[in-house]
Amino acid sequence: MRRDARRALNSSSVIEHYAGQASIESNELLAEVLGPPESWPPDMTAAEVRRFEALLSRRLEGAPVAVIRGWELFRGLRVGVRPGVFVPRQSSELLAEQAVRRLRARRHPIAVDVATGAGAVALSIANEVPHARVFGTDIAADAIGLARANARRLHMPVRFLVADGLAALPPSIRGAVDVMTLHPPYVPIDEVEHLPDEFRRFEPVHTHSDGSDDGMQLVREAAAGSDEWLKRGGWLAVEVSPDASRTVASIFRAANLRGVRITGARPWGTRVIVGTR
Repeated sequence: MRRDARRALNSSSVIEHYAGQASIESNELLAEVLGPPESWPPDMTAAEVRRFEALLSRRLEGAPVAVIRGWELFRGLRVGVRPGVFVPRQSSELLAEQAVRRLRARRHPIAVDVATGAGAVALSIANEVPHARVFGTDIAADAIGLARANARRLHMPVRFLVADGLAALPPSIRGAVDVMTLHPPYVPIDEVEHLPDEFRRFEPVHTHSDGSDDGMQLVREAAAGSDEWLKRGGWLAVEVSPDASRTVASIFRAANLRGVRITGARPWGTRVIVGTR
């Protein structure tokens, strides 16, 4: 059963492929049917087989595993997920890690997560730096609704705001933000049509592209806006793919951010570019 599932996932043309993905995802779907792996029986009942095949069928149609089961585990937090909202990526744990590292030693830190989606990065910051004030913004009202629901369920006092970038942040934190994080929609607009079906069909276009020719408009706006919102010594951290990391670093330097560097060498390959005011 598992071998057939892995073979089917590996041969799918509508989902993104990475090393070990088929084995990981088949096990995740099995866990939805059988519970934790340590409790798996040697054989599955007919009903369990039917349920697993139904879940696998949805995945082979392109539905992300997180959407199928309704949640994603992110730095130990079970973050609710639903269709139409950007699915939290485990690769973004590095972005949250960079923020947490810089916030922990500050007395009354303020953090802002731009394009927050379901709120995973903002919620993990609030969880790991409980003395921080944390804000999350997103242009999509449905994303903010889900992020607020996640915050209530997890009992995290994060303030989520519908906003295009930084526009709705309270004036009282202008020039006082310690860390600003951003996982931007950085796919050039003419490349969106080439994304795997699992992205194009289950996540809105605005979660993958900001509509610009190079996909860097939101990064430019965040870098420019950091001068107004970050305190001196505050940090901007942006997550992108390795091929876009040097472009982001150049945007940071053009916006007069200091100490710019590219971090991260995780298996999934994303990079986080950091710079300070």
